[in-house]
Amino acid sequence: MMAHEKKEVVIYTDGACEPNPGAGGYGVVLLFEKRRKEISGGFRLTTNNRMEIYAAIKGLELLKEPCKVTIYSDSQYLVSAMMEGWVEKWKKINWWRTSKERVINIDLWEKLSALCEIHEVTFIWVKGHVGNPENERCDKLSYVALEQKDLPLDEDYENPPPEVEPVKMTHAGQPCRKCSTPVIKLKSQKFTYYLFCPSCKASYAIEAEGQDNSQQAMLF
Repeated sequence: MMAHEKKEVVIYTDGACEPNPGAGGYGVVLLFEKRRKEISGGFRLTTNNRMEIYAAIKGLELLKEPCKVTIYSDSQYLVSAMMEGWVEKWKKINWWRTSKERVINIDLWEKLSALCEIHEVTFIWVKGHVGNPENERCDKLSYVALEQKDLPLDEDYENPPPEVEPVKMTHAGQPCRKCSTPVIKLKSQKFTYYLFCPSCKASYAIEAEGQDNSQQAMLF
């Protein structure tokens, strides 16, 4: 291997919850050349999706230098969010999915996104429970972990931070809440002026700074 080439690492991950939400666990198998490492853990109350993301985070945290990583997961939620650009889009609009709805599991997406800036990561979906040895092993590790006594607290799930109000749409140039494209100011008969996204065609009434939340104009 050339000195400047990144090491190529394969990581299998899985998460489980019983029930969902309920006690949760994660399992990770890391493969590099002829070496193998397994880790697992769990929380007393969490969700299946959180454990799927958490498993990927813990796998990447095992790496001591920037690597080229392939992560195999049976979670379409995780793989799609990372490979289809959902997370990057959410980051650009301050973790809002819509004008009123925040992204779920922001704390974990932030951690995973930061790790993916260090490593060159590709996420690949594998169908679960069809005999893939490493996927099956991760599944077993996850369930063994969630059955342990005195599991720790998933702090950000049980004690989430206070809700954040969306940034008011007040002027041209602000990022669209749906796609982050800078909005432009247009004139119409319905409103004297309104803000319009030239990319996704979303329209916003201009919201006055400092007005009561109940009077804020909504995305239409």
